Amino acid sequence: MKPIPDFSGYWARSIFGQESPESGPGPILNLKRRPDGKSDAQQLVGDYNSPILTPRAAEIVKKHGEQSIAGIAFPDLSNQCRPMAPPYILRVQEVQLLQQKHQVIILYQQDHQYRRIRLNDSHPKDLQPSWWGDSIGHYEGGTLVVDTVGAKVGPASMVDMFGTPHSEQLHVVERYRMVSGAEAKAYQDRSEQEYGRPDGPSGDGIFVDFDYTGPGLRVEFTVEDKVMFKTPWSGAITYRKAARAEGEWEERVCAENTFEYHEVNFIPQAAKPDF
Repeated sequence: MKPIPDFSGYWARSIFGQESPESGPGPILNLKRRPDGKSDAQQLVGDYNSPILTPRAAEIVKKHGEQSIAGIAFPDLSNQCRPMAPPYILRVQEVQLLQQKHQVIILYQQDHQYRRIRLNDSHPKDLQPSWWGDSIGHYEGGTLVVDTVGAKVGPASMVDMFGTPHSEQLHVVERYRMVSGAEAKAYQDRSEQEYGRPDGPSGDGIFVDFDYTGPGLRVEFTVEDKVMFKTPWSGAITYRKAARAEGEWEERVCAENTFEYHEVNFIPQAAKPDF
């Protein structure tokens, strides 16, 4: 039996967006841009004209974008403290993988969420939808392949920060593999060309140890959902070594509040009319 890859460690990422693949359909990107051409994190207006979206999904993405432009933080899985199915849950900034003989447990620092991936198993025929879905996996050489179906649909069900919806037909395949430090940095740099590095603690290295030159953890995923997407599409996430020492797992308790929404700058209002 070939040895399985070792994903142990405390992994983190500094951005919230999904990386685009080198070719083929990719994730929804932001229509709103900063002066430097990068995604404007203060206005989350997903590309509702993207050819991957069905009319139903495009309408929802457009509505969320209009809310964001108006300075209204639309409810999402994060600010509503709801369980996050993949691929949305990959935006959580700190994660650990616990590998066992028959399963892999993925721990997420935000809201103490976790996913259980049964190894070398199959999805049950009488599968009942659940918030994280049903995940099975197997190793292909140095890659952990995770197949997830059966994600439950509820208020704020979405696959990304633009509010792109999913249905109960969501099918996600994730491929986890180790990459060299040089590759991890290259992926990080490429991602920052699109999203930039967040202002405040997220970008200042509280999550990622930017001085670390060792290996990183790469997650490439494919999404299918015939109700919301006209075609399968792919994206990726690159984790690097967390700045916190292993074992410094903070307690984080969520409270529903759309007014506490990352680093939103509210639209300024005049104290008196100028007419």
